[in-house]
Amino acid sequence: MENSDRFIPNRSGMDLSMSNFNLLFKENIPLDREQYCKCIAEHLFPEGLNPRILCFKEKPVAPLLPTNTLRLFQQHSKEGGPKCKPVRFIPTTAEKILDAPDIVDDYYLNLLDWSSKNVISIALNTALFLWNADTATAKRLISKDSRDRITSVSWANDGVTLAIGLDNTTVQIWDVEAEKRLRVLRDHHYSRVNCLAWNDHILSTGGKDTIIFNHDVRIKEHVISRLQGHSQEICGLKYSSDFSQLASGGNDNKICVWNASTFQSNNVTPRFELTGHNAAVKALSWAPFQKNLLASGGGTQDKTIKFWNTYTGEQLTSIDTNSQVCTLLWSRHSRELVSSHGYEDYQLSVWKYPSLARIADLKGHEARVLYTALSPDGQTVVSAAADETIRFWKVFDCPKKHKADSAPTQFDLR
Repeated sequence: MENSDRFIPNRSGMDLSMSNFNLLFKENIPLDREQYCKCIAEHLFPEGLNPRILCFKEKPVAPLLPTNTLRLFQQHSKEGGPKCKPVRFIPTTAEKILDAPDIVDDYYLNLLDWSSKNVISIALNTALFLWNADTATAKRLISKDSRDRITSVSWANDGVTLAIGLDNTTVQIWDVEAEKRLRVLRDHHYSRVNCLAWNDHILSTGGKDTIIFNHDVRIKEHVISRLQGHSQEICGLKYSSDFSQLASGGNDNKICVWNASTFQSNNVTPRFELTGHNAAVKALSWAPFQKNLLASGGGTQDKTIKFWNTYTGEQLTSIDTNSQVCTLLWSRHSRELVSSHGYEDYQLSVWKYPSLARIADLKGHEARVLYTALSPDGQTVVSAAADETIRFWKVFDCPKKHKADSAPTQFDLR
């Protein structure tokens, strides 16, 4: 083109094979490297070879800049230049350590939870304690004199109502502020109640009997549905962030994903049965930033964390942690999650999603880290282990913007 400053060759009119032959051969004699460079230089620089072209030499020393020029560059870098994102520091030692004597060393139980009102519930065999994180004070809700071992605890959304599963197959519901037991759900499970999950006024309970019951705690005839998709003991139970799905994990190495909108109908069946793990699945956690993303962790014979799309039932990715996965917690403010481990590492690990890069390992426990919970502000993880200690870890950052929380639902259990 006449007015163009760019020459675009027409390769269709070129004989590339002949051109290559003419470059590499001269009078049918192959050229070595030195001859080839000399030939190229003779054609490019007919008046003589520039000694700085086609020569492998050290990089020339950069000329010194005047002092005022250096100052100008420094000023530009501070004011208008690109800013590097600072590397986040995660303390690898616990901020606080509490004693937890008589805590039960059982992978299938769920004995720790943190309420929206900043109170931690921890079951120590037959006793249940409440530890207020604002005042650093503890009180006993259920005494050690109780005959029945506690097997699971879970706070309702209001931060006042606490569900307690027992070894004797029953579930107790308490008002912790009044220190009053409101009701007992009995005669449904026929073995210990390992896990609990709240969805507003619906309490889901999973047991060693392989059954999940959904209870409407506002009414007298509280059982609204019975879910049966597992063939062995249920040890994990979690609702998605929008409460539209329930995930259950069991000792049959399987995850069942249930549609919560079907719970008041008969013959409820799982939406998906996820069978990628090779050991019991206790660790379950739903991503807060994507309602169909579920993370799951397998036991000693599996040791993997897997990620699932619960709209399609597809396994997205998996990572081998080299240790039994006991619990998983997603950050509420970033695409990170923390896992706790049993055999053989006894630590917590922080992972970046979706790269699955291990950001940090938090060490200090001397036995299986079986139970974890996340603080209401989403920054601190509390862990309880078979070494009879409770440890607090500052893992996640504070969010830059706080969205107004919706008011918790209140319901009458009387």
